[in-house]
Amino acid sequence: MEESMSLFSAIKREFSCGSADIKTYSPLTLAFVGDAVYDLIVRSLVAAGANASPNLLHKKKSGIVKAGVQAACAQALLDELSEEEMAVYKRGRNAHSHSVAKNASVGDYRKATGLEALYGFLYLTDRMDRLFYLIKRSFEKTGIQV
Repeated sequence: MEESMSLFSAIKREFSCGSADIKTYSPLTLAFVGDAVYDLIVRSLVAAGANASPNLLHKKKSGIVKAGVQAACAQALLDELSEEEMAVYKRGRNAHSHSVAKNASVGDYRKATGLEALYGFLYLTDRMDRLFYLIKRSFEKTGIQV
């Protein structure tokens, strides 16, 4: 029986990626990855819930991954983060991005970026159980139904 591995581990193995110290990555790089990971998880959940038109699936997904909702999720999780996780979140939240969300306040956009940085960090350090727990917990605490 083949041993299970995380998606990131499989990508690194299959594409011969070198090892890097994730703790040295910029918070915006972590957020770049975290945004994609979160989007993939939400897309997977939405698709698993219904075989619907791509337009309907996109609308449902978009209602969950927008900055305002992510900011609420971040706020809901603050009391559950470890010191290390809080430090990553704060680095992401405080990073100066040259872009802003179209339909979000600067505060919400920064909180969302912090959350994405945390999710990127957890993904890149192969802490998938913790990543899944935090996403599920944020959905529970904010009442998000997927």
